[in-house]
Amino acid sequence: MGLSKSSVGIGALDVGLEIHKKEESDIVVALAGNPNVGKSTIFNAMTGLRQHTGNWPGKTVASAQGYASYEGQGYVLVDIPGCYSLDAHSAEEEVARDFLCSGEFDVALVVCDALCLERNLRLVLQVLQQTKKVVVCVNLMDEAEKKHVRIDIRKLEGRLGVPVIGTAARNGAGIEALYRAIKKSAAKDRGIPEANAGEHQPPEEVCRGAVDYEDKEYAASDRRRDRFFTGRRTGIPVMLLFLFFIFWLTIAGANYPSEILHGFFLSLEERLMDGLYILGMPEALREMLVYGMYRVLTWVVSVMLPPMAIFFPLFTILEDSGYLPRVAFNLDKCFKKCNGCGKMALTMCMGFGCNAAGVVGCRIIDSPRERLIAVITNSFMPCNGRFPTLIAVITMFFVGEAAGASLGAALMLTGVILLGVGMTFLVSWFLSVTFLKGAPSSFALEMPPYRKPQIGKVIARSMLDRGAFVLGRAALAAAPAGIVLWLLANCKIQDVTILSYLSGILDIPARAMGMDGVILLAFILGLPANEIVVPIMIMAYLSEGRITEISDINILKQLLVYHGWTWTTAVSTMLFTLIHWPCATTCLTIRRETGSLKWTALSVLIPAALGCAVCLLFHGIVTFFLAAM
Repeated sequence: MGLSKSSVGIGALDVGLEIHKKEESDIVVALAGNPNVGKSTIFNAMTGLRQHTGNWPGKTVASAQGYASYEGQGYVLVDIPGCYSLDAHSAEEEVARDFLCSGEFDVALVVCDALCLERNLRLVLQVLQQTKKVVVCVNLMDEAEKKHVRIDIRKLEGRLGVPVIGTAARNGAGIEALYRAIKKSAAKDRGIPEANAGEHQPPEEVCRGAVDYEDKEYAASDRRRDRFFTGRRTGIPVMLLFLFFIFWLTIAGANYPSEILHGFFLSLEERLMDGLYILGMPEALREMLVYGMYRVLTWVVSVMLPPMAIFFPLFTILEDSGYLPRVAFNLDKCFKKCNGCGKMALTMCMGFGCNAAGVVGCRIIDSPRERLIAVITNSFMPCNGRFPTLIAVITMFFVGEAAGASLGAALMLTGVILLGVGMTFLVSWFLSVTFLKGAPSSFALEMPPYRKPQIGKVIARSMLDRGAFVLGRAALAAAPAGIVLWLLANCKIQDVTILSYLSGILDIPARAMGMDGVILLAFILGLPANEIVVPIMIMAYLSEGRITEISDINILKQLLVYHGWTWTTAVSTMLFTLIHWPCATTCLTIRRETGSLKWTALSVLIPAALGCAVCLLFHGIVTFFLAAM
């Protein structure tokens, strides 16, 4: 085969990736493999937290490099996006192909799943056409043993002509052997592989006699589970039950830790004020920093951190157990009817934690058209920053604080989420027949085996990777927003604060949507972070020059009712919380991912216009019926 941008061949490509070596003698390892073979587990087991992340040159595809040292030898691992072959059909597969053809590494470490070895070997044989310096890692040997699948490693080595190492990376088994095999392979002469290396060596022949399935029904238990979790009658109800259970645990468990965190941060305020006074800082500047920036920042942390500490690990458990790909399977038909892609279900789930993370997750969708649809509609999934507003309104106006209220709140919140899913379907269909016309593409979805989640690693990964990212971006947005809010609440125009002046301007259009000017202004000023919407409302209603928290939900309800809130105001606020523009961080992420101001603008305008329209329609219908009664 000749080298080209759409086929596999022998040669070198300049991918322009900066390799982060510490010593000139470090061995650069290209870590490749199919999706769901445990490649990331191998990467983490070998590198720990010594990782460097970024993007591949000219791509929005994530790049991860890690450094490891074993017996005095340094290793730089370059984590290549998962791919099934070197015949590229997506940006991720282009990156994998280009790097494996580039020659910018010393050894290619190709990870395979012991339970799907025949399919995984297709990539191994293609890589062998590029270089002799290959180490094959047969991972998940522990799962293969449990299912009585016997693999003759030595026979595979003889047939492939390269080292083959069996590992169980989740337990750390075989990692040291990998280091030794990589070092030995790197010492070989790279050489030029034969033009037809591996071409007439079908995976079926490689596996014949080397893989023995003692239990022919080894996958029967997984298929039984699939009939339950993806069945026509049970798949969707079970999915909704999981969603309800996660929301219930999040709501029930987050309140008390939030109060403790808020009390702790509040106790530090006077010490900060005293410290700034000692430094000779003017009173106005002290108040802006403490009552503005610090108070908004700590509000965001105390409101976000406890729900994240519950929601993200639960969500990661579903992911680690192999359930999330089943969600994509369950929703694939729905998305197909909207000319979308079933993988959008996975990006929707990512949006629960953070819409910015959901937008980044849209990279897994191969079709550029469907990827854009997923990016634009991701904001219809309420992120972790919108949950506090939704939960507070539901609790105050619909379920109260009686026993079992958390169950009622979880049930209503699940209903709100389903409305967001419906909006996703509706807007996906609209985009597919207007701006982004096209037929839905087919995709191959691999169902990983069901696995027992490793709770310790799940908690660490969910909080360090996802939690730290979401909390960090919210904190970066909330700190300057706190200063702006303090200025708006303390600077006046003709004896009226700018905050009150702006809310007065917005009052007429807001009333038409069933809200008031304060609520609409709070959403606008909450652009940096959705978590500060409720504090802005409280500050404006109380005419305070600082963010004020009312910890007692009953007192907060009295304040809102005093300023004209009714159950219709509550519903309109919930609808607008669900359907409005994405936050500033998500907007910046959309701009980076799409590279287009046009699509970024549409990602803001479409949900904003739809949110206004839904609230106008709801308020109009309610007003009509109330007048007719």
